[in-house]
Amino acid sequence: MSGAWRPGIDLAGQRRFARLPGPLRLERGGALPDVQVAYETWGRLDASAGNAVLVLHALTGDSHAAGPAGPGHPSTGWWDELVGPGRVLDTDRLYVVAPNVLGGCQGTTGPSSLRADGMPWGGRWPDITIGDQVAAEAALADLLGIRRWAAVVGGSMGGMRALEWAVGHPDRVARAVVLACGAVSTAEQIGLCAVQIQAITEDPGWHRGDYHARAPGAGPDRGMALARRIAQISYRSEEELQERFGARTRADGQFEVASYLDHHAVKLARRFDAGSYVSLTRAMMTQDVGRGRGGYATALRACPVPFTLAGVDSDRLYPMRLQADIASLTGSPLRLIHSRAGHDGFLIETDQIADLLRDVLGPS
Repeated sequence: MSGAWRPGIDLAGQRRFARLPGPLRLERGGALPDVQVAYETWGRLDASAGNAVLVLHALTGDSHAAGPAGPGHPSTGWWDELVGPGRVLDTDRLYVVAPNVLGGCQGTTGPSSLRADGMPWGGRWPDITIGDQVAAEAALADLLGIRRWAAVVGGSMGGMRALEWAVGHPDRVARAVVLACGAVSTAEQIGLCAVQIQAITEDPGWHRGDYHARAPGAGPDRGMALARRIAQISYRSEEELQERFGARTRADGQFEVASYLDHHAVKLARRFDAGSYVSLTRAMMTQDVGRGRGGYATALRACPVPFTLAGVDSDRLYPMRLQADIASLTGSPLRLIHSRAGHDGFLIETDQIADLLRDVLGPS
């Protein structure tokens, strides 16, 4: 029914939890009265609190950026090769923080979380924005005693938040590393997101978002599986899919590429929540770093934070022209990540990401 992490049922693993003081005001009006943020940390904060690096995950990621699979964590950290002693995010000298995003389902308050009345938020969960997610992360930073990040790093939805951090809180970011995203959602991205949301919300198990307290198997599993299949095609390049699968079929007659998509659909359903998928996808659809700031070009030209920008040369979901636009407006150099993997290259090409981060943070 839902792959959301459940307090008191699922193990916490390496997660820590922070309760934000007071309500979190939302960009579109209203407030969330009680917000918990799940996060993980590596290394130690130095006496000046100047060695902290914020690492931000993509749509279906979580706080487990590094570390092995184990109790509470079904898979190895999504950037495990980059975080740790002697690695580019060297935890012998850096304090690395990775929060689960607002609206997520791995310990941070989202649609599957319980309200004060003991019932899940479900369909009562409000629309949130990338700015709201960053507001929650800024409140977490306050609780951790971090006034200014040495760097904020993220790719895809994490890159959107890194961009929002730099523009919205320039005094709190020494450098922003923005990977594989743009400054504002494009028509094609919005269209792809809209179709995925429709696949979930038209599933009979959606129940207007109020499926969490129903009997097992009552949720929109089929709709989320279809949404994931659509997304997975956009995450990889046409060239890679052709090389890996072509038109080959399995012994049972199923196309190999369809079997691959089925695998990812089932895998996501086991670890994610459909309500979070809808909420976070809507936030990405409405992403615009220039909203309320005179447009994205004005906002980026005025931003004093140094940027490191990179895109994946085979990315068709967030093509290089989007990162080139940000680079042009901010006067920042543009780095190229070579990959056949498409958008997912920012997760896969860790050697190239390490070289990029080494230029920003210095050798380990």
